[in-house]
Formats: sequence, structure tokens, C-alpha cells
Amino acid sequence: MVYCSNCGTKLDDEVYFCFKCGTKTPTGKAAKAMYPSDELRDAFNQVGLELEKAFKLAAKETQAAFKKVSENMQQKTAPAQQTPAQDKVACTSCGTDNVSGAVFCTNCGKKITQ
Repeated sequence: MVYCSNCGTKLDDEVYFCFKCGTKTPTGKAAKAMYPSDELRDAFNQVGLELEKAFKLAAKETQAAFKKVSENMQQKTAPAQQTPAQDKVACTSCGTDNVSGAVFCTNCGKKITQ
């Protein structure tokens, strides 16, 4: 039999903690028994480390996704290279090539009919 060093309660030799006040016994100290709060703190610490890894990975993947979207947007908004047939329209009066969508000829000034 041992006695609790804190409250003096009589305890069995093999117990790790006093059942009255929770103080660790010499047997508990020798066995390096952890208080429930120690285990909880360690668990929260481990969860924190895992969350940190997950957030770093998510940030890296999000950054890569934004980069890809930005590149795709730049490709979509870049002026399309048009073939000569697409960017020219011939004037029906004088035959001058005008830019696609022109309403009036740049040479003779007449209305271009499509």
C-alpha cells in the first residue's frame, strides 16, 4: 500500500493516479502515465499538424488551379489569328479589300453589300 503524496489517501501499489485527487503516484511516474489532458493536448497537436499539411496542400493546388485558369483566360481572350479570307471583304463596286465587318469601302466610300 502507498499513500497519495497530495491528499494522503491510501492507494493500491499498482495504481497510477489517486482516485480522490488525481495526483500521479510513484508507480504512475515510473510508468510515465499520462494525464487525460496530456493525451488530449497531444491529440489536438497532432490534428493541428495534419490540418497544417492539408491547408498547405490545398493552397498549393488552389494556386495551381488559379494559374491554369489565368492561362486559359489569356488564351481565350488573345486576338485570334484570322486567315486573310476571314479578315477581308471585297467592295462590290471597286473590288478593294476592306476589313471584315466594314460597312463602307475605304477606297470609294460606297456601301459594301454582302
